[in-house]
Amino acid sequence: MNRIPVSSSNLVSVGYDRTTQTLEIEFLHGGVYQYSDVPSSIYDTLIAGDFRDTYFDRYVKKAGYSYQKIC
Repeated sequence: MNRIPVSSSNLVSVGYDRTTQTLEIEFLHGGVYQYSDVPSSIYDTLIAGDFRDTYFDRYVKKAGYSYQKIC
C-alpha cells in the first residue's frame, strides 16, 4: 500500500485502500500498523486535519478497529 508523508509528532505516513477499507499508519517511534474496516471518511479527515495525533487517537485507536502490526 502506498502511504503519503504527514506532518505529525507521532505519525510518519498514512495510506488507505478504499476497496478493503484498510488504513495503514507508520509511526515515528517504529512500526507500521493496518486497521481494518475503517470508513473512508475517517481517512479523509485524518489526512486533511491539522491535529492528526489527536484525531487518530480518538477516532481510530480508541474507536476499537481491529489492527495488526505488519512491520
